[in-house]
Amino acid sequence: MAGLTTFGDEARIALDTLAGRAAGLVSTPALRLGVTGLSRAGKTVFITALVHNLIHGGRLPLFEAMKSGRIAGARLEHQPDDTVPRFQYEDHVAALVGERVWPESTRAISELRLIVEYESASAWGRMFSRGRLALDIVDYPGEWLLDLPLLGKDFSTFSREAAELARLPVRADLAAEWLALAGATDPDAPADEMIARKLAESLAAYLKACKEDSRALSTLPPGRFLMPGDLDGSPALTFAPLILEGDGKARSGSLRAMMERRYEAYKSHVVKPFFRDHIARLDRQIVLIDAMQALNAGPEAVADLERALTEILACFRAGRGFFLTDLVSRRIDRILIAATKADHIHHESHDRLQAIVRRLTERAAERARFSGAEVEALAMAAVRATREGTVSQGRETLPVIIGTPLKGETIGGETFDGEAETAIFPGDLPQNPDTAIQGAADPVRFVRFRPPRLERTAEGATLSLPHIRLDRALQFLIGDQLA
Repeated sequence: MAGLTTFGDEARIALDTLAGRAAGLVSTPALRLGVTGLSRAGKTVFITALVHNLIHGGRLPLFEAMKSGRIAGARLEHQPDDTVPRFQYEDHVAALVGERVWPESTRAISELRLIVEYESASAWGRMFSRGRLALDIVDYPGEWLLDLPLLGKDFSTFSREAAELARLPVRADLAAEWLALAGATDPDAPADEMIARKLAESLAAYLKACKEDSRALSTLPPGRFLMPGDLDGSPALTFAPLILEGDGKARSGSLRAMMERRYEAYKSHVVKPFFRDHIARLDRQIVLIDAMQALNAGPEAVADLERALTEILACFRAGRGFFLTDLVSRRIDRILIAATKADHIHHESHDRLQAIVRRLTERAAERARFSGAEVEALAMAAVRATREGTVSQGRETLPVIIGTPLKGETIGGETFDGEAETAIFPGDLPQNPDTAIQGAADPVRFVRFRPPRLERTAEGATLSLPHIRLDRALQFLIGDQLA
């Protein structure tokens, strides 16, 4: 995407990449895996389950290196970047396994390094390979990714598009206060800090309301208004789009001039460094989405999710390089779009959910494939919170899922206490993905479940976290690196 980096940025990226490649020649080769997704898609749970299953030799039959017994072990190691917070794996495992609660969601960037010891599948590989891979996992909020397209937009374009989105029927009532305030504000009036603050706070409240389950909207830039990270309360976030007439220049000293200056500073000092220091350094990427929440919220939410995914995929440096170019430039050559919470539906609907994700991303994925990247869609659950069963209803036998709903969850007028197990018939996704996307299908009924109790062996050993298709995700993302 044009405008994401300057010549100086590219030089810095090249030097960083060259240093990393050189280090890999004399020590352990590293693969940087980006993990992102929109809020509550399960990024933290995915990373925790991935690491837990590799360290504890989990049941991963479709992960070839594990199935064939070529993985000797995996362990955590100090991450190479001391300026980035560490992903607190131990805390998240304690929450999932010990307390049976879901860990806190991603609020900022974090990293974790996992060393995988393996034996190459070929004699040639065993001769030349050290049999070690450093998997550097980079966790970051998907909301921040949605800021990257802003780098190619001036303040007038940003303001116009924000107003157009806010006036859509699915958003208009939530955006009414901000639209009224922006409409009553004269952009040419003298700059006023209190007016800027009121506009920014009103915009943030509207964007946060769009995230609620009833709307489940996804395209909500500026992303730091939702996930401020270390900028929470900072003047850097005290700006907002304005209702502008025409594309004329801002008058010096005006409110518009102040908003434009802060918008450009936001791009220069917040968005661009995020791309340069993190996104441009990735080798592989997984994007997690909560497609079922969007499906239940209606076709407007699904269309908004498709818009967000298209913009996200356009931001990646997708493609396959060559030996010489790879020395100084990284490209994301594999991208996985994964619909999470497949354990909320019966296995007969898993492939249907996967087909819906493929349909939502087909246009953006085609562009990535054109550049040489491999793009795949998957329905999965990094941690399976339910098991399947059947119940009889008259002469009919219904497939159900069984688990412990979170305290306060309700379905059919019943409110759950967070302790009792229950069987739920969630319904079926339609065979035709377009039927679901257009809102013509019956909604899938689901509640949120507590993490499962881990099974134990006859000897008393605790087994790894159960999952659905985590092994397929691992095979696609890193399987070739362990060949």
